[in-house]
Amino acid sequence: MSASAAKATSGARGTVFRETMLGTVRLDGEDRTRAVRLDLKAAADRVLRPRGTTEARITGRTRIAGWADDPCAEGKLEISPLARRRIRYKISFMAGDRRLTLDGWKSVTPRRPLTSMTVLPFTLYEEGTPVGEGTLRFPVATGLLPFLASFRFPRHEDAAAHLAPRWKGEPGRTEVWYTTLTDPATGTGLWLHHELTAPADGSEAFAHGWAAVFPKDGPVRHARFGPAKWTGSADGYTAEGFTADGVSAAPGRLSGSAGALSWDLTERTTGAPLFTFPRWSWRRPLLPAAQMLPAARASYGGTFSYENSTVTPVDAPGATARIYGHGNARRWAWLHADLGRGDVLEVVAAVSTRPGLRRLPPLVFLRLRRGGRTWPRRAERTAVGWAGLGRFRCAIGLPTWTATGRAGLRRIRVEVTQPEERTLALDYTDPDGSRATCRNSERADAHVLLERWWGGWRTEAEWTLDGTAHAEVGTR
Repeated sequence: MSASAAKATSGARGTVFRETMLGTVRLDGEDRTRAVRLDLKAAADRVLRPRGTTEARITGRTRIAGWADDPCAEGKLEISPLARRRIRYKISFMAGDRRLTLDGWKSVTPRRPLTSMTVLPFTLYEEGTPVGEGTLRFPVATGLLPFLASFRFPRHEDAAAHLAPRWKGEPGRTEVWYTTLTDPATGTGLWLHHELTAPADGSEAFAHGWAAVFPKDGPVRHARFGPAKWTGSADGYTAEGFTADGVSAAPGRLSGSAGALSWDLTERTTGAPLFTFPRWSWRRPLLPAAQMLPAARASYGGTFSYENSTVTPVDAPGATARIYGHGNARRWAWLHADLGRGDVLEVVAAVSTRPGLRRLPPLVFLRLRRGGRTWPRRAERTAVGWAGLGRFRCAIGLPTWTATGRAGLRRIRVEVTQPEERTLALDYTDPDGSRATCRNSERADAHVLLERWWGGWRTEAEWTLDGTAHAEVGTR
């Protein structure tokens, strides 16, 4: 992949907007109608084309009075007002333990443009069988301004483009591809770490890394691979990700072996990329280091073998992240927490090795993606906020560390526990030859409390992870 192609792939514009529709439905076997409300978010990978057809993903909340309330409804939207003269909605949601599909479209006609663009007749299906019919309407008087104000045209980020190596031949750099996941069937945690190191003395760059398995019952096991000659491109852009010493971390697949460990895993991205640090810091490496997630949420399958055991994950939740910089921090803490229902929390807190900065408390970068939205809106808020207003702090320690902070009308408290028997200690070597030690657990515990100000602090959401959080503490 050329530099221009990679930039184009990760810089294309999409379209995001929110829409609310109200109406009624009559279910089979009932004489009365029930109120219906849809609060939807639509996301397309391109800017809308009025004369063409645009496909978009739908997420949001579906409510049917006294019958269904699913905040995790999802589906597809076909926007084709001129080419096909319709805007079609197909949304799946849960009503108790029943999965239903709402299917309908707005038939766009030039004679009645306002009515045809705002009225949605629909049919409810259960396993292909109709179970109800109804009509939804877009409330023009109260909904038009919020609808127009909700339009955003974000860059469409391609996870594969972010897997391409960043290194361009400079000495004194380190680059990391790492993947963590939890097998839902066995509770086993897996960690794959792939690293490129370019020594500060200008000697030849090399590739190395390790794999680790955290069984629910039994000791943690790990093995290293490399060092091996780095054979990837040094132009900063290749399509292969990490490939060295028979180990590969490429788009959609991770494979290799190290000691008594071997793996062959598929990766299916289920969440958009997430920039834990400011987006500009990944594209222009001005900070000592930066981290981001090409796949903030992903689903894994395949096999992972160690000694006489084999883990065969199916739809295992996890993520792939990237680091690029001059080396490891003086002290750091990291958390990746899959909170379920599409929500995810990423925390990186670090003390720099740079003179002057090393005397500061840990700078905190915290990103909570919930309901399709990321809070705080800007990554700088949690780190710069500390310097200015003391809003986000991290107390790094073991076996428990905490991160707390406030942005706008919300505040958060994160408490992470890494039990010693579930934690692996490994040595790191920076490009300048200095050493650091990380203590990693892919079976950590975490408690996350999110509160909102409503004349007083009230709980907005709360999550408890028992052995499914991925966390690390590093020291020198």
